[in-house]
Amino acid sequence: MVRTFDYAVIGGGIVGLSTAMHVGRKFVGSRILVLEKESGPAQHQTGRNSGVIHSGIYYKPGSYKAKFAKAGAESMAEFCQEHGIPHEICGKLIVATNEKELPLLENLFKRGEQNGVPVERISLERAREIEPHLSCLAAVLVKSTGIASYRKVCLEYLQQIEDRGGVVKFRTQVQRVTDRGGVQVIETNAGEYEAKFVINCAGLHSDRVARAAGLDPQAKIVPFRGEYYELVPEKCHLVKTLIYPVPNPDFPFLGVHFTKMIDGGIHAGPNAVLAFAREGYLKTDFNLRDFVEIMTFGGFWKLARKNFGEGMMEIWRSLNKAAFVRSMQQLIPEIRAEDVVPSPAGIRAQALMPDGKLVDDFLIIPARNQMHVCNAPSPAATASLEIGKEVARQVPAVVSKTVGVTA
Repeated sequence: MVRTFDYAVIGGGIVGLSTAMHVGRKFVGSRILVLEKESGPAQHQTGRNSGVIHSGIYYKPGSYKAKFAKAGAESMAEFCQEHGIPHEICGKLIVATNEKELPLLENLFKRGEQNGVPVERISLERAREIEPHLSCLAAVLVKSTGIASYRKVCLEYLQQIEDRGGVVKFRTQVQRVTDRGGVQVIETNAGEYEAKFVINCAGLHSDRVARAAGLDPQAKIVPFRGEYYELVPEKCHLVKTLIYPVPNPDFPFLGVHFTKMIDGGIHAGPNAVLAFAREGYLKTDFNLRDFVEIMTFGGFWKLARKNFGEGMMEIWRSLNKAAFVRSMQQLIPEIRAEDVVPSPAGIRAQALMPDGKLVDDFLIIPARNQMHVCNAPSPAATASLEIGKEVARQVPAVVSKTVGVTA
């Protein structure tokens, strides 16, 4: 039996759920469908990240990431407060640990000012009042950074979708989207659905869904596994809030840092290494299709050549706990190998272009009766309310009084 809707959102992570929620708010009375291949929401990037509410300090001024992270830091905190979701605006320190990093830290401070982020240069004495066990040469304080339970945020988004009459189907994997006379026919493992407008928020598989819908986004998702350790309980006192190094401006990741988790634990990481499966959370995970796609994609090899040294360092840290611990010790010298244990990994779905350039902003691609969010890694959780609002702003009104759901 064909089931018919106004809008269908593919993907039940934090971006897909926020988008469905905002579309339902904008087009009151519209019939909303969310399709998710897993058994519940937030099973991949959303449910496996560090839970940080990012400030927007790192991103290119004027970009989606800069605007949406800055606004999202405020709207996410307000949303959590309103709905009783565990969160804390604890602030974070970004620190320089050697002379070469001092000008990079100053550049980052200026970028934060450009982006309207509440950032403050602080003395070493003040830094050590905040983090008594910290070692650094200089520090800035980013007051708006916080932590939250993004799984519980997703559950609230889901509840609001359903409260407005939206339908969420789990264990439903999209296989193809076909335009038939302006109607989008969505073929899934659970049968066909029809929608007047389809929005692709499939995260790790967003490029494949775009191609299955007849669009070539050019970019390809390359998965990077973020590997973490966590401090044993008796050593959690060594870190009070969040501590980040100055990131390498030529590398897309933020470096090994310390994050206070919403449950009180302290995580250290991530190490960032190529995963041989899009859902490759374990070092031994391997998917032939995913592996072949990466190895035959020229853009990957161009990226690898450009970042060979940094990439080899990440691989070495992945294989060698002592090397990982040395990265931690640059920030907290007291930490020893016996003070940390492995923690579950996450996957960053990073879009990469054929010329080897990383897509460094959220990528939202409109098409006929469709819209595709094809790059939404960190800080997408922080920015999810803003991304959903923006996608809803861009989609057209397609509501018909005759539309209904037959199943």
